[in-house]
Parts: sequence; structure tokens; C-alpha cells
Amino acid sequence: MSGTVSPPDPRRWKALAFIGLAQLMVVLDATIVNIALPSAQTDLGITDGNRQWVITAYALAFGSLLLFGGRVADLWGRRRTFIVGLTGFALASALGGAAANTAMLLGARALQGVFGALLAPAALSLLAVMFTDGKERAKAFGIYGAIAGGGGAIGLILGGLLTEYLNWRWTFFVNIPFAVVAIAGAVMVIREPAEGRNASKLDIPGVLLVTTGLVALVYGFTRAESDGWASGVTIGLFVASAVLLALFVLVESKVKAPLLPLRVVLERNRAGVYLSLGVAIIGMFGLFLFLTYYLQVVLDYSPVLTGVAFLPMVAGMIIGSTQIGARMMTRVAPRKLMAPGFAVGALGLLILTQISTDTSYPAVILPGLVLMGLGMGTAFMPAMSLATFGVEPRDSGVASAMVNTSQQVGGAIGTALLNTIAASATTAYFTSHAAGATNPKALQLDAMVNGFQVAIWWAFGIMLLAGAIAAVLINTGRPDAHQAEGAGAEDAIPVLVH
Repeated sequence: MSGTVSPPDPRRWKALAFIGLAQLMVVLDATIVNIALPSAQTDLGITDGNRQWVITAYALAFGSLLLFGGRVADLWGRRRTFIVGLTGFALASALGGAAANTAMLLGARALQGVFGALLAPAALSLLAVMFTDGKERAKAFGIYGAIAGGGGAIGLILGGLLTEYLNWRWTFFVNIPFAVVAIAGAVMVIREPAEGRNASKLDIPGVLLVTTGLVALVYGFTRAESDGWASGVTIGLFVASAVLLALFVLVESKVKAPLLPLRVVLERNRAGVYLSLGVAIIGMFGLFLFLTYYLQVVLDYSPVLTGVAFLPMVAGMIIGSTQIGARMMTRVAPRKLMAPGFAVGALGLLILTQISTDTSYPAVILPGLVLMGLGMGTAFMPAMSLATFGVEPRDSGVASAMVNTSQQVGGAIGTALLNTIAASATTAYFTSHAAGATNPKALQLDAMVNGFQVAIWWAFGIMLLAGAIAAVLINTGRPDAHQAEGAGAEDAIPVLVH
């Protein structure tokens, strides 16, 4: 993809506008749905055990199919895959907005994840092949990254406004005009260079094994809430997941064109990044779900105010990423930013374990959210650089996709696991205190908050584990400035809001 292959596309900056619009749509969708979920649950009668699937169905489909989506883009062509992804995402959003029951909504969310897994890698690789000059490339990916980071904040506010003043269904319908404009722009101005295609056969067995293995794993955590951890169904799902994922590893070691070349994940430092990020996101994603319900149900915040309440965490993430992580990543070894960053995030969670039915936002929730954002942002930038540093050019796309995959799969596991823990703790508290209760509504709120507290304590421990993994596994030294700059701007795009 050097500049000598072909002259720069004169329409590349117009193309960036439409590619950025598509990215904004995907980022908005994640945060908008979080804010709208309590209203959707009430309207559709979604059970507490199933509500997490509104988040998990999207994250699981997105994460498990990202590698496949990248290979499809290589095979079909990035522009065609981009348009198909946009079209499918818009149709899935229309289905979600029109959902008449829980199954219809969850199916729509899963379809959004499937088409998002086609859309996201195609968008990134289009930018990579259209912007071949180093300075222009850095600027283009900087704009794209700013959309990814700022879009999360916009989604929090827009989700609150749409839910409060229109209806939660509009948090889905709003994607349709975004997609229509982006599709029109793609047809008119995006032209993909002919070179750079990878015509290797698709690794269909690998896709099926890793997808079913991850679904079994997440579903196992979900069934634990209703059936118990020791039930035959729960254990059977975990065993099936282990067998399927082991078979996936075996297949990847044998096939000629693997979905995930094992050399990408067996290098110690990259493995440390993927594992520590995935574990950290397990703790972080559950927090989004709990705090949304805590603010709206327990503290009686409106959807708009709930969105505003999350903004300090987004601001902390941006500051940690751009002002701490990006400035320090060329001066210190990555683990000296990642491990402390996860520790600061854990401190934020520790503060949030102190929530009660009448907690002060400025005294407890605000500092907890700010520390979470600062810690995760600080850890994120060196992780993105290290995750793709030193890989062979043929593996750069897979290495980049693995970062997003570890986050999305971690988010799916975290939402299912921590929701199960919270629901079990809530039920246990309610049962043990029901006999002497004089105010059933107060008892219900107390039980809910107790469930959230228990789950956040687990998230605290999980975040500390992420820091320990980063400290132990990542052993590379301080990178030179020119090495860090060459690590691949496209791989330093924050997608934590998913």
C-alpha cells in the first residue's frame, strides 16, 4: 500500500466523511441502547435475567465474527462489504425499533452485531488503502478515532433525549438515515484500489467453531443465574465451550489459510495485551449495565440526566488516552502504563461499591466514574500500539481485529457473568430479608442495590486481575518514538464504548 502503486484518490477526504458517518452510527448505537434499555425492558416485559442479552447479543455477534468480517472484506472487496454491512445494519435497526417482544428485539441486536462485524473492518481497511501518505494517513485515522471517542458521548446524550422525548424505539430508528446517507456516499465517492485483495479460501470450520464456542460460554454464564452453577445444563455448556474452542485451536493449527493464525496470539506481549484488555472489559461492561439501572430505577434519574451522568467517564477516558497514555507511551515500557492504568480503574470500581439507595452523585459516583475513565484510557493507548507492533504485514489486519475481538467478547462475557452474579445476590438478599419487611418497595430497591454492590466487588477483583496479567505477561521495554509512530494509526482507535 505504498504511494508508488497508484496516485492518491482525489475523493479520499470526501470518502472519509461517509466512512466516519458509518463509524458514528455504530458507536452511537452502543451507548444509545444502554440508556434506552430500562424503558425497553418495561415496555416489552423483558425479564431481569434476559435484559443483559440486549447488550450481550450485539457484543457476542460482533466480537465472534470480527475476524470473519475482515476476511470477507478481503475476499469480496472492502467497498462492497462496507455497503452490505451498512444496509444490513439499517435493516436490523428497523427490526429492533419495530420489536413487538423480547425475542424480536434480541434477534435484531444479534443481526446488528453480525452486520457491524462486516462494517467495522471494511471501514478501517478502506481508510488504510485510500490514505497512503504517512501524514495524511495519521490525520485521517486521528479524525476517525475522534469520531469513535466523541461518538460515545454524543450517544449518551442523544439516547437520553430520544428515549425521554420520543420513545426508546427511536434509538434504533435513528440509525436508518445515517446508513442511507453513508450508503449514498459510498456509491458516489468511494473507490477501492485494485491491489491488496486476499483471495485465500474462507476458514468456514474456524468460523463455526469459534462462534458456537463463544456462544456456549456466554450462555453458560446466563443459565447459571436461573439453574445454578452446579446444574447439568450450566456445566454442560461450559464443557461444550471448552471442547469447541479447543477444536478451533486445533483447526487453526492445521488449515492452510486460518481465520486466526496462531502466531499472532502466541507472542508473549501480544497475548498479554489481548488477555488483559479482555479481562478488564469484563469488569467494565457490567458496570455500564448496573449504573444505568441504578441511576434510573434507584435514584430516579431521567434518561437524559443518566446520559449526562456518564459523561465524566468518557471525558476521563479521552484525557487518559490522549494526555497520559499517548504522551507517555514512547517514554516508558507499556506495562508501566497498563498495569497502573488498570489499578486506577479498579480504584474507581472500589469507590462505586459504596453505592446505596440514596448515594450522593458528586461524593461517590462522580469520582468513581472519572477514575474508571482515566485508568482505562491510560492503559488503552500503549495496549493498542503493542497489540500490532512487530507483526508481519500479512497479519496486521488479524492482529488489529483481535484487539476489538478481545474487547467485544470480554464485554459479552462480563455482561452475562456480572448480571448473573447481581441477579443471584439480589434474590438472596430479598429472600433473607422478606420476613421482617414492612415496606416491600424499599426492600426491592435495597435488594437491587445489594446485587449491584456484589457485582461491582467482583468487577473490582477482575480489574485487579487484568493489571496483574499486564504486569506479568508484558515484558517488552520502552519503545522508540519512531517505532511507536509506526505501530499503525488505525489500530489506536478507541472502541471501548461497545
